[in-house]
Formats: sequence, structure tokens, C-alpha cells
Amino acid sequence: MVRFFLSNINIKSSITKLFLLIFSSSVSVYAETTIYQGDILHFTADPAETNQAYEYTENGGLIVRDGKFAGIISAEDIASKHAKVIDYRGKLILPGFIDSHIHYPQTGMIAAHGEQLLEWLKEYTFPTERRFSKKRHAKEVAEFFVDQLQKNGTTSALVFGTVHPESVDALFEVAQRENMRLIAGKVLMDRNAPEYLQDTPESAYRDSKALIEKWHSKGRLSYAITPRFAPTSTPDQLRQAAKLLDEYPDVYMHTHVSENKDEINWVKSLFPEAKSYLDVYNLYGLNRDHSVFAHGIYLDNQEMKSMAAVGSAIAFCPTSNLFLGSGLFPLNRAEEIKVDVGLGTDVGAGTSFSMLDTMDEAYKVIQLQKSIGNNTGVKTLSPFKAFYLATLGSAKALDIDDKVGNFEEGKEADFIVIDLEATDLMKFRMKSVKTIEEKLFALQVLGDDRAIHSTYIMGDKK
Repeated sequence: MVRFFLSNINIKSSITKLFLLIFSSSVSVYAETTIYQGDILHFTADPAETNQAYEYTENGGLIVRDGKFAGIISAEDIASKHAKVIDYRGKLILPGFIDSHIHYPQTGMIAAHGEQLLEWLKEYTFPTERRFSKKRHAKEVAEFFVDQLQKNGTTSALVFGTVHPESVDALFEVAQRENMRLIAGKVLMDRNAPEYLQDTPESAYRDSKALIEKWHSKGRLSYAITPRFAPTSTPDQLRQAAKLLDEYPDVYMHTHVSENKDEINWVKSLFPEAKSYLDVYNLYGLNRDHSVFAHGIYLDNQEMKSMAAVGSAIAFCPTSNLFLGSGLFPLNRAEEIKVDVGLGTDVGAGTSFSMLDTMDEAYKVIQLQKSIGNNTGVKTLSPFKAFYLATLGSAKALDIDDKVGNFEEGKEADFIVIDLEATDLMKFRMKSVKTIEEKLFALQVLGDDRAIHSTYIMGDKK
């Protein structure tokens, strides 16, 4: 109405024009600013490295303007801002969770019983992924997958597709519509898999290149070159993957490493020239900045130092590692060597889309290590570290911490609102907590998707 009125005024004075421009702009700014009132927590550093790693504002206001964070203020200052206020008092406002490793095609086979990694792939994974050659099926699963991410408070993820380009198109189409910051790629796999899931070095290069040109850096989407793992790619295919990374240096490399002891022995037989599992990726130029390796349970110190030197990262996937009986990830050692680590659900070997469930299992993985071998120096996983891994830690692992992961001004407004009394048991337990640390730990142990009250992506409620 203001703009309509102004457009019908015969403006003669340049001073009047300036005044009206300022007035019109201020109206627009106020209309696009929203304050979310509640208990606000985010991380600015790794809790393993400093005691000043987080900022907690009880009953504060989180300012969002034009889809970006614009500051945190006290409750007393909210009224003076002349902005729309959304009342979440009594609830916890956190940055959106970031899943550093997940397989969207395996959504339909979650909770498949009874095998370890290599047998599980043959028995369940490969037959399930075969269906993704059909775009209609891929789109149906992608819709459900993205909906599950949002219901569980996950706003960004690094995602495996299948060998079929259609699987990537389907996922990116849904993620683009939802305006999610999402990284994904077509699987590269030209041996040691059913023929119906194999590509070739040439087709893998050609299809991946086309998908990069189509999707990478389109909106909030990014592409990842995705060899499943070393045993299912020939040396020629690994060289083609490195060629793509050289041609497109800002794309990602996403694969698996050192998840299972039988897998490691298999890699040794296939690549006798390599000093270790990770060294296969070193030899073929795939261990570099923007590379993310899922699991890393059995990496030795030298392998971890190699990763720290180039800036690659590990996705810690506790529910999957426990479910498949793969082993216990040595988080403390990764911290000491200063390898970037994110938290991943690894659905469908992982047993939940919930990062709260994943944090709960991560705690248990570290606890178990205290009773095994010479691990008396293992430090308990603190709730601060757990929530760091699910937010800023995963953002750093994925090299997107300049865009998301905390509430720094100018970052994209992906955030979640958590109901700390979402279940009767949570409500009863929260009566006796005294500190934010106790509150977080009770949340990660007792919480699940029911605790996610609201999910916001770029300031839009989903």
C-alpha cells in the first residue's frame, strides 16, 4: 500500500526522493526480519580444544533477515527491534543438524537383519539399488528421504546415490525444491559387483561430468565424485575419478575406508602395491581437500596424519558400526592428530535418521573403548562435543562451515527448534537437570524425531 501511494506522488525534489527511498527500504527490511525467541545454543569452536567453544543465550532472540542470521539478542532487546517475533520460549534453538554420510537409496532396506559389511552388501544393498535405474522409483524414495531428514532436524547432508544418473537427478530435484544445502553423487563401480550395477571407467567419467555440469553449484547443491569403495573400482576408474577432481577442483570426493577387517584384507589383495587401505586413495590422487571418508575405524596414526596433512575428513557413523559389528571408531585419536571428523547416520546400515540417536550411540562407542585393550586414557564423549559433531563439526568436515553450522551473522539460516519435553519421560527427566550440559545429555539419550518441534531452511519453516 505504501509503495502504491508513493508511486502516485509527483516527486519534484531530489531530497524528497531520497527520503522516500530510505523510508521505503526501511519498510522492506522490517517486513523481512523475524526474531525467534527461545534458549539459543551454538558452537564457535571444538569443545575438545577449548572450554569457550559454545555460546548459550537463555531466553534470547535469534534474528533472521532475508534467509540469513543477523545476530543474537537478549529478551530485553527484542521489543526494540520492531520485528515479527516467533515465540519458542522454553524450547531450545540449535543450528540444523548436518549428516556427513548417508545413503538415500538404502532408505527402504534400513533394519535388514543379520550380516556384516560384505555379505550385507550382496544380500541387501545391491538388489535394493538395482531399482534406481527407474527415475520414478528414485523420485519416490528421494521425496521420502528428504522428508525424513527434515523431520529429524537435518538440514544438510553428504549423500550417496546409486550407479544410475537417474538416482542423482531425482535427489537433486527434490533438494533444490526444498532449498537444501546438499552434496551428492553417482556411485562409481566397475567390478566386484553384480553386472546390473556396474559402469565402466569411461561411462563413469562421462556420466559424472554431465551431472557436475548440470547440478554442481546450482543454488545450494554440490556434487561429489563417489567411488563406492576401493574394491569395486578398477585402477582405471580411480584414475578417471581423480581426473574429474582435477578438472573440477571444488567438487567433493566421497567414499568409504577401513570399515571392516575383511574389507581391509580384500583391499590388500586387490592393491598389493599400496602400503595401507588409505594409501590406495593416496596413490590414485583421491585423498585431498574436499575428500570425505566414511568410517575409518581401523586407520592407523600414519593414515590419519596423511588425512590431516591434506585436509580430508572422516565421517563417524556409530549406529552403522555397531549394527554391522564393524568396530569402534577411535575419536580420541582422531582429535589428537587433528583430523576433521563429522557425524553420519549412514542409513541404511545406520539404524536411524535421527542425529540425536546417532549422538547417543556415539557416546556408547566411546564408553566401550574404555574396557577394551590398552585404552585407559580414552575420554568420555561430552554432550558438548556430540552436538558440535552434529553441527559445526560436520560443517567443517564438509567444508561448508563458511555457510552453515552455527549462528554467525551472514550464515544461511538453517536451524531447528527442539521440544525438551516432547515425551513423558523427557518431561519427567528435565525436571531434575541443573545445567545446559545435563540438559543436552538427556536430550541426546532420550530424544528422537519427536523432539524436533520445527525445522527451518534458509529461514523458511518446513
